[in-house]
Amino acid sequence: MNSLKDRSSDSPVSAASGLTPAAIQKVIASHLPGLLGIEITGATPDLVVGQLRVRPEICTVGRILHGGAIMTFADTLGAVGTFMNLPTGATTTTIESSTKFLAAAAEGTLITGETIPLHKGRTTMVWQTSIRREDGRLCAVVSQTQLVMAPKSAAAK
Repeated sequence: MNSLKDRSSDSPVSAASGLTPAAIQKVIASHLPGLLGIEITGATPDLVVGQLRVRPEICTVGRILHGGAIMTFADTLGAVGTFMNLPTGATTTTIESSTKFLAAAAEGTLITGETIPLHKGRTTMVWQTSIRREDGRLCAVVSQTQLVMAPKSAAAK
C-alpha cells in the first residue's frame, strides 16, 4: 500500500481526516485486498481488525486457506495500521514480512486478524498480526516492517 487513494475520485485519503473502517474499505475495494474479500472492521493508530471469509477461490486444492491469502490479509492490516500513523503526505511500503503458520482455516469459515504495533518510528514501523479461526484457534502470526517514506518535494515530482 504505497498510498491510500479513492479510485472513484482519485484523491488521496488522509489518516488525519478521521479515517473510518468504511472509508478504508471503499479504498481497498478495487485492489487485491478487496478482490480477496478482506473486510476492515476496526482501525485505530494502535489496533487494526479485519475479517476474511475462506472461499473456494482463495483455498488450496485441499480446501484450506492458501498461505498467500493469509500473508496478504496480514500485510493489508499492517499497512492500514501504518497509514493510520503516517505524517501528512507520507506513504508506506512493506520491506519485510515473516509468517508462522500454526493451524489451517477450512473453506467456509471466517478468520479474524488483529494487528498491533511493536514499533512506531520515524522511518519504520513494525506490526504483529494474529490471525484466528472462528473457534479461537491461532492460525498464523505475522510480523512485518513498513518503511515510512517522506513526501516527495514538488521539485522531485
